[in-house]
Amino acid sequence: MRLSARFVEWMMGLPDGFVVDVPDLPRTAAFRILGNGVVPQQAAEALRLLLTDSVGEVA
Repeated sequence: MRLSARFVEWMMGLPDGFVVDVPDLPRTAAFRILGNGVVPQQAAEALRLLLTDSVGEVA
């Protein structure tokens, strides 16, 4: 059984096909992109925490 890039895309919370439906993108390149990507929900939480710390409240 092989890991599906579409499953990794889903686990990261990305829209369906955001990476895997790029034309002519090999499977290995899709995994490299997904592996080096940022999970949007984690990035949003990090920014929220940074803003909370610097301003004292959520913007």
